[in-house]
Amino acid sequence: MATIVKRGKNFYVVFRYDDANGNSQQKWESFKTKKEAQKRKSEVEHEIDTGTFIPPASIKIKDFLVDFVDMYGKRKWGLSMYTSNSGLIRNYINPVLGEVNVQDVDARVVDKFIATLQKTKAVDCNGRRAKTEFVTPCTIEKICKLMRCAFGQAIRWGMVGRNPFIGATLPKREQRKRAIWDAETIRRALDACEDDRLYLAIHLSFACSLRFGEICGLTWDCLDVSDAAIASGNAYLKVEKVLARVDEGAVDALGENDIFFTFPAVVNGKSKTRLVLKKPKTESSIRKVWIPVTLAKLLRAWKESQDKAKAYLGDAYYDYNLVLTLDNGRPCEDRVIGNAFNRLKRNADLPDVVFHSLRHSSTTYKLKLNHGDIKATQGDTGHAQPDMVTEVYAHILDEDRKVNAQRFEAGFYSRADLRGLEQSFRTQPVQQPGMDIVQLLVQLQQNPALLTLLNGLANANVSG
Repeated sequence: MATIVKRGKNFYVVFRYDDANGNSQQKWESFKTKKEAQKRKSEVEHEIDTGTFIPPASIKIKDFLVDFVDMYGKRKWGLSMYTSNSGLIRNYINPVLGEVNVQDVDARVVDKFIATLQKTKAVDCNGRRAKTEFVTPCTIEKICKLMRCAFGQAIRWGMVGRNPFIGATLPKREQRKRAIWDAETIRRALDACEDDRLYLAIHLSFACSLRFGEICGLTWDCLDVSDAAIASGNAYLKVEKVLARVDEGAVDALGENDIFFTFPAVVNGKSKTRLVLKKPKTESSIRKVWIPVTLAKLLRAWKESQDKAKAYLGDAYYDYNLVLTLDNGRPCEDRVIGNAFNRLKRNADLPDVVFHSLRHSSTTYKLKLNHGDIKATQGDTGHAQPDMVTEVYAHILDEDRKVNAQRFEAGFYSRADLRGLEQSFRTQPVQQPGMDIVQLLVQLQQNPALLTLLNGLANANVSG
């Protein structure tokens, strides 16, 4: 039913099939080696024998991807993913593969596609200049992941019989370990920080393991830093929304189901994006995080200063109930914090890390404090783990995670005079009922002899 013909350096699998109208057609498929041709010959003959052969169709990649985005993307993707994938299709996939028929894409075409991408100029996106001259291996990996998903749908729709992007040879990525600050470096940064907004953002990222968007989208109704909460060790914040700048096209396509609030534009113009408060990316990102006592008091002091600014500015203050804001109450985007963070690193001669690294520092520090308690730390960070890990650590105990805040207080805040404000907090201690476990932990850390004495007393009681 199929034959192999050698022409020049290539081997061709030649076979006949009936098209959608029942007419007999002939097709030639090219391969570099005889082994590849023999494999394809066997596949074709098996598909024809079993009735699973899919007749060739002239559907171009660019047209197929329109249907894919419309029927799959709109149901499965969030606003950020829709914007990102649409950009990959528009900037990199359609310019290279757009005119190729879906059924003509095989492993060889995929390899050529990847080789072309490596020589393709990186495109500026959302007003931000590309950081590299050519498309990075990371972006190529995202493109191939998207196309692998798209061809998975093409198989489901009966358009192709196999997925050419499975097993594609991706360019080698340089695995560089993300640089992070240790606790002492973060203390230095806080001591040198003169920007109150950045100062609070660093605390929230390090002590509470929050992402940029989670910090900027935090609202006062999601915090409990009352006297009672602080006294009982129950001060907490809830991550329920994030601040994000989204593409208008994504909002038009997906609707506003994930959007809680859209902020008015600062200036009238032709901006194609909107600043919104929206649902976090994943369900695991929606979480409750207990706050160390010192940070809870810092937040109280920040609220008092914010209320004074609100009273002073009157109608000129835009009250959106946000915790971190510009001086006039408007949302504080990540660029504002990022620019301030870069100035701090430069002025204080601090190691060059990105702001997001503070979240990694937080994870490392908490694992150190709780002796590797992954469940408690995962609950604070909101990481979405692989399926196996998720099943094992599905039940996260809140009581265990409250200890994170207590240990953070004992391990970090109690040993550093971060600011005069924190010193004033210590002169007005919150009265806690019963034994102060935090102070006991501090004393044990500072006085090993006390721990030895307590062990001796415990052993004596057991013997008695």
